[in-house]
Amino acid sequence: MPVSSLLLTLTPIVVIIAMLVIWKKPADISGIVGWVVVSIIAFFFFQTNLEVLIRSTITGVIRSFAVSLVVAASLLQMAYMEKTGALKRIIIFIKTIACENKAVQIMMINIGFGTLMVSVGATPVSLLPPIMLALGYSTYVSIALPCIGYDALCTYALLGAPIVVFVDVANSFLGQGHEISLSQAGSVFFMFLPVISTLIGFCMLWIVGRWQGIKDGWLPVVITGAVIAVVSFFTNKVDRLVVLTGIMCGAAVIIVMSLYLLSTGKKIIDKSRLTKEEIDYEKSYPFWKALTPWGLLVILILGLNLPTDMFNLLYREITLPLSGLSADGKPIVTRALWNAYTWIFVSTFLSMIFIKPTKTQLRETFSLWWKRAPRPVFAAIIFFVIGEIMNMSGFDMTSKKYAVASMVQILANFSSQIFSDAYGSVVAFIGLLGGFITGSEASTIAMFATYTLKTSNMLHMELLEMLIITAGLAFGGGLASVISPAKLQNASAAIDKLGEETAVIRIAFVFAILLTAVTAALVMVFLAVFV
Repeated sequence: MPVSSLLLTLTPIVVIIAMLVIWKKPADISGIVGWVVVSIIAFFFFQTNLEVLIRSTITGVIRSFAVSLVVAASLLQMAYMEKTGALKRIIIFIKTIACENKAVQIMMINIGFGTLMVSVGATPVSLLPPIMLALGYSTYVSIALPCIGYDALCTYALLGAPIVVFVDVANSFLGQGHEISLSQAGSVFFMFLPVISTLIGFCMLWIVGRWQGIKDGWLPVVITGAVIAVVSFFTNKVDRLVVLTGIMCGAAVIIVMSLYLLSTGKKIIDKSRLTKEEIDYEKSYPFWKALTPWGLLVILILGLNLPTDMFNLLYREITLPLSGLSADGKPIVTRALWNAYTWIFVSTFLSMIFIKPTKTQLRETFSLWWKRAPRPVFAAIIFFVIGEIMNMSGFDMTSKKYAVASMVQILANFSSQIFSDAYGSVVAFIGLLGGFITGSEASTIAMFATYTLKTSNMLHMELLEMLIITAGLAFGGGLASVISPAKLQNASAAIDKLGEETAVIRIAFVFAILLTAVTAALVMVFLAVFV
């Protein structure tokens, strides 16, 4: 197979990296340039006609809904909570947590609340830095910790959007009659969580207090890792609970750390750091009322997933497929009545019964949402589109076959030849690169999972081996959060310290490489032990 095909395949990826790193362009702009480049290459060099490109673009947009519409819905909910004052009340509460034990405070806020927030669609990198700064942490620490705290559980962000995308991509590759379930995928992802979540805890302590910080706070870190291990073990065994893993792990960490504080004679809540204005606001705005958008969302999601009949109905039976759009003729499953975005919109609407927003607040909510949402939503869409075009390049709609090998097939062929049995040791780093390029684990899965599955298949791996390899890719994509320029800039902007993120990214890069290396080692261990 000519090297020129590989170089052409890699060109869109190289262009996107150059746009991000050299020309400092945001992900959405870099993505659209990448889409143009991949379309031109597919058309001129991979015998891909215009209809296949258009259909693949549409298919990519629809496949992105599990992420892009969740982003849109969650940004609307966050704007609504901000303009109605609910978010301010929640932030005031978090500021009172575990002030007498720094290690516990870090675990509760950055892993507990951080994971809980990102699981329901909130953005810890924007919300937590001001809280950390108000609690007395340095600018450097206040930027770094919120960006790394939830990384181990990125797979379960946005109510499990990445793992839903993972299962959809895997099932599209495996074909009808060979599908995997959410719990099959979850049971593989779970294996990485105990080690990675514990190491992330130690990384945060090192950032705050170097080796002395680790010495003083090792026990809360180990307990936190153990809690995540136990909870995720059970949630990932049941299809109906997989998407709730992030919520349950975050809540469990908060509860167990609270019990730990009580056992050591420390206060859980300390209001001494609150200003008079914050104390007055706390009294005037009930905490339960502020929580209603998230509380109703969790109740709705539990109601849809816990009853077996309801889960089977919405996830397996009423899949609401869209037919006649994809280039290969396969229906595109949407599961619009099960996916989280529908119920984020519903929970936001229902919470109005309790919060009673004014017309001005609603107008400001939609104005803020329209200002914030389009670019992140588009960035979520565009990498799904690029991944779909790479996968369908070379497809001939008349014969329903590939006229030439697709870009994804080219990558898989070369990877299987170059890396062979060592592929498991590099796949996490491919995921890290994917996460850096796309900005999210879900988009990394959309862009690179089919390639990983094809490579694994060419290496004659069984299903479990393929899932372990691809989970390693996804984990690498999640770990890229800590080196994502956009997320670090968001954290810096939240405390009016733009530019400070450059100091953070240097140490963040070291931790990202180390954690990815551990993930790669775990992939090789799991392949050796479980296969």
